[in-house]
Amino acid sequence: HRPFVDELTFDCPECGAKMRRVPEVIDCWFDSGAMPLAQWHYPFENDTLLKDGRFPADYICEAVDQTRGWFYSLHAISTLLFNRPCFKNVICLGHILDARGEKMSKARGNVVEPSAVINKYGADALRWYFFTASPPGNVRRFSEKSVAEITRRFLLTLWNVYSFFVTYANIDRFTPGSETVSLESSELDKWIISELNQLIMDVDVALDGYNPTEAGRKIESFVNDLSNWYVRRSRRRFWKSEND
Repeated sequence: HRPFVDELTFDCPECGAKMRRVPEVIDCWFDSGAMPLAQWHYPFENDTLLKDGRFPADYICEAVDQTRGWFYSLHAISTLLFNRPCFKNVICLGHILDARGEKMSKARGNVVEPSAVINKYGADALRWYFFTASPPGNVRRFSEKSVAEITRRFLLTLWNVYSFFVTYANIDRFTPGSETVSLESSELDKWIISELNQLIMDVDVALDGYNPTEAGRKIESFVNDLSNWYVRRSRRRFWKSEND
């Protein structure tokens, strides 16, 4: 950066004279927009970049204000050079507002420090809140109460199911990978296995379609059924000291 780069000089390998930087300064968005190529030092290296699947990118993600910033510069440079976009899919994130729907700013004093929320509820709770609260492109009002609700309704439920399983798996000396499911399993066993297989397919479809919100909500629904239907109605079977 200027002015420090102005002090750098190099000897010309051909004539021996001092080489200095040119006086012009190119817009920083050119560097940002050239990222898909510059990261591979193209075209000086990796000249197969356009043929081997590394370009265009499968997916990029940024906030909505980058439609006139990074998204635009990426698209403009790629179009000028190759007459094609440099990415196949994009998730454009909406801005996060405070609980009253106002833009967060230090002047208003309504900025929520992520570290404070993470220290109180954990990073997973905050991540899951953003995954499932609303589709990524929506402007959203941040609510700490909703993060607390996510913790109670989903994460603690999942943890309780896991804790219940570990308790009785250890009692029965259950070894993952060595046990098989009987073809004569109870109807509840067959049902939850069917629901799990359906969940795997649904989540794959949602993520392949770049829809993390749908994927997260499907997982939440499954965990609710797992806890409130399967475990609750199978508890007496698991209390027996055998590998049911």
